[in-house]
Parts: sequence; C-alpha cells; structure tokens
Amino acid sequence: MLCYDIFINSSKGCVYMPTIAPVSDLRNYGSILEKVSAGSPVYLTRNGHGAYSIRDIKDEENFQKAEAMIQLMCELNAGIRSAEEGGWISEDDFRGYFKNRRNDR
Repeated sequence: MLCYDIFINSSKGCVYMPTIAPVSDLRNYGSILEKVSAGSPVYLTRNGHGAYSIRDIKDEENFQKAEAMIQLMCELNAGIRSAEEGGWISEDDFRGYFKNRRNDR
C-alpha cells in the first residue's frame, strides 16, 4: 500500500501533505476510510495521477456553503455593476416594487 501522511499548517510552522493512495487500495476500503477525517481527505490516484478524493461529510458541507457564498458574491457584484452602469433606484421605488409584487400574489 502506497500511502503517506505529511501535513502543512503554516500557522504552526508545520508541513502537511494530504493522504494519497492508489485506487487499487480500495480493495481494502476500510483502511482507506480510517484515514479520512474532517480537514484531512484522502486522494486516490490512477496511473499516478489524481483521480478521486474521499472527504468527511463536514468538509463536503463546508465546501457547499463556500460554493453558495461565492455564487452569492458573484450575483451581488453583478448587481452592483448593473447599478453603477444603469443608475441606482431610490429606496422608495425599491420598497414599492416589492410591495406591488407581494400584493400581486
């Protein structure tokens, strides 16, 4: 089994590397899953190249939250650019727009 654990933590001055194993090690998947923990995924290789990653569900949830935040920031930036190019609307017009939408339902 080709597997190594060296970690990088710049705040503590330590060097960390991820756990890397060939896909063939999945024959004994229990030993691979034991190495997975929050903040420490296992990367699987095929023919020496990265192919898959196995990560803790908490890491997946954090990744999805980060992805949603990035999408929100992109939408907000698009709105700001639009307002700067087309002009801003007044607070009264803004409130009126949403009151009318609520009343239309």
